[in-house]
This record gives sequence, C-alpha cells and structure tokens, in this order.
Amino acid sequence: MIETTAVVLAAGKGTRMKSELPKVLFPVLGRAMIHWVIDALQRAGIQKIIVVVGYRAELVQQELAERGVEFAFQTEQLGTGHAVQMCRPLLLEGNSPVLVVAGDSPMIQSSSVVELITEFEKAPWSCLLGTLVKDNPHGLGRIVRDPQNQFLRIVEHKDATAEELLVKEVNMSTYLFDRASLLWALENLGNNNSQAEYYLTDCPELLLATGKKVDARPVLKSCESLSINTIDELAMVESKMREMGYQCAN
Repeated sequence: MIETTAVVLAAGKGTRMKSELPKVLFPVLGRAMIHWVIDALQRAGIQKIIVVVGYRAELVQQELAERGVEFAFQTEQLGTGHAVQMCRPLLLEGNSPVLVVAGDSPMIQSSSVVELITEFEKAPWSCLLGTLVKDNPHGLGRIVRDPQNQFLRIVEHKDATAEELLVKEVNMSTYLFDRASLLWALENLGNNNSQAEYYLTDCPELLLATGKKVDARPVLKSCESLSINTIDELAMVESKMREMGYQCAN
C-alpha cells in the first residue's frame, strides 16, 4: 500500500457540546475521541499524521504529546478548506497522497481507510472521496452523479433540490487527494458563500472542472456515519462502540 499522509481536522470548539473543552477532547469510552481516530489511521499503516488545532490548541497538543503527530494551527475559524490550507508548509515536501478526515468521528474504520487507499492506487486520481450509503441521510451532504454514475459535486442538505434529497450516498468528510492536486485546489479555493468561508467540499468540483480525475467510492461502513456534535450523539456513539466490542480505557 502506498505511503499516505493524513490530516485530521480538530480545530473546532464544538459549540453544541455546551462546554469549554475542545470537542475532540471529549471522552468516548474513557479516552479523548481523537485518540480513536489516530488509532484507526495508524492501524491502516499511516505514519505521518498532521492534526489541525485551533480552539484551545494547547490542550489538544498536550493530549497528543506522546502520539508522534505534527500540528498545524488554524487561529481563525474560516472553514474546512482554510484548515487544510494551514497545513501547506507541512505538505510542500514529498509527493505521497493526502487523506483528510474529521477528528470528531471516533468510529472511523482502518479497513475503510485501507480500501480507499487501495482504490486510489488503481488510477491517476486527483481526488477520491470515501462515502457511504445511508437510508436516512437527513442533514448530510449528498453525492451528485451524472447519468453515467460519474461524480459531479457535493451538495449540502440545505442547498439540495427535491430530487437531490432522494440521494442516499452521502459525504462523510473523508477525502484522499493527490498532493499536487490538493495544493493547487487550496490555492484556488474561493469563499464566495454566505459564511465567507473556504470549504474543502469545493475542492473536488474545482479539480473536476479542470479535467482532473475525481470520483467517490462508498467504502465507509454504516457505523462511520456516527460523528459527534452533541452530548446525545456522544452517548449514541459510545453505545455503538460497546456493541461493536471497543474496549474502554482503564
């Protein structure tokens, strides 16, 4: 399997958690949730991991001091694309693909990561998205495809047409980029939207528009749709992890 660099997005405050603690440090089965993410990446064979920190960055750095990761700093919360832009100095050397994942998804599966990387090796992709098919995709971004089933774009739930809302393949913020393509897309990413933020979700469409090879693969398992934004979701994830045999921290 090809060597891969991972970027973990972990800069957010997590306002809906109603706490001053950075969201990725909330304990899940007795461990800060970001540890589960790093565990999965390392089991998949990824050695170089960059964690993007922002809100109360020093706490996240302290928590991960023994994990052998590098840090990039997002001092302003200007979107997911901006978060990855902050990694640019750490991505200029080397040419390995770059996997981008969310730090609030402790149920990420190493087998899914391996499958996505294996698919990436089969063709000269600029970007492959790891997606999943979900029976109830309410609130999630949809993967829009053309009549030949080729990827066209990601559309957010709130912006989707009635027809697009029927789509069950969803974006789970799991992207594998060719490094040069990612750096190009980040340089050309705009913020012409209501939030004036830079969205990583725009990068695949941007690359596609220049003739680059982009697609999505539904390689993620159903459990990987369980990210954490609220205390109720945290309880749901803990319950599912226990059901799947995850071991609590001592």
